[in-house]
Amino acid sequence: MPPRQPDLDPAAAYPRITGLRDALDSGDWPACRAVLDASAPVERTELTMVPFAEPGLETFLRGVLDGDPGDGAAAALLGRHLIGTAWRVPTGARAERGAPRRPAGRTDGLVTAERLLVDAAARSPRDPAIWTARLVTARGLRLGRSEAARRYRRLAEIDPHHLPAQWQYLQQLCPEPGGDWEPAHAFARETAEAAPPGSFGPVLVAEAHLEHWNREHHRQPGAGRRYLADDRVRAGLHEAARRSVWHADFRHTHGWVRVTSTFAMAFALLDDRPAADSLFTTLGDLGSDHPWYHLGDPGAVIVKYRKRVAGGGT
Repeated sequence: MPPRQPDLDPAAAYPRITGLRDALDSGDWPACRAVLDASAPVERTELTMVPFAEPGLETFLRGVLDGDPGDGAAAALLGRHLIGTAWRVPTGARAERGAPRRPAGRTDGLVTAERLLVDAAARSPRDPAIWTARLVTARGLRLGRSEAARRYRRLAEIDPHHLPAQWQYLQQLCPEPGGDWEPAHAFARETAEAAPPGSFGPVLVAEAHLEHWNREHHRQPGAGRRYLADDRVRAGLHEAARRSVWHADFRHTHGWVRVTSTFAMAFALLDDRPAADSLFTTLGDLGSDHPWYHLGDPGAVIVKYRKRVAGGGT
């Protein structure tokens, strides 16, 4: 039997997403707060990305903030919504990557989000969701690596292992927005080494290698494959996986599907079939569009690679 299409809806793995969606749809702010307040910091930050560009949400959230300007949860949700609307892309992973050209409407929307988030950070200076969103606007508005580093340091003082922010900062360090590979890989390695055993942080090693692979892949035919074939890259990926998804303390908390999917894609591209197959088995029917969208339609690509690593394809 051929592999089934994976369920890419994050709500399939994280039921609180459905609760937040329902509360937002019904305009029930106390119910929204109940979901967010019951969530751990990383989950709460991830949940603020759920209503990324829902129509009508801005009016609702501005009404909440008019009633309570210090409501950091509402500010974080509205900031992420404004970012998503500015990019006009419905999913967080694709919307936040930036673009070589910025239409005026996009810049105006990001400026609006930035102003809102500056005020929110002043009112709620220890809210990691707000600081994570400010890392997105820093990159989108090209405020520079120094400003991004300042924002990341502020966040790391609050939570030194906040993966959503670490992923955003890694993007800033990559060449596309003006960074370089050496600091990007160094940050990923340092984050992995500092992360608690069995945590999600080591996935940044795989994220950095996949970003590098993607750049080489589009630069020259075969260059991406040659990059991943380097023994140091392979060893680094295995070490990161041992610290994270293969560790006995790895837990299926919010974000585990994307973390596991990222390692699965890295090992699939390496043609390390046993490693990739073990991660696909862990995922079962679940999947994440990140990072598979680099290769096309995520669902179809995942099916293709599941079949390949299981021995049913080339």
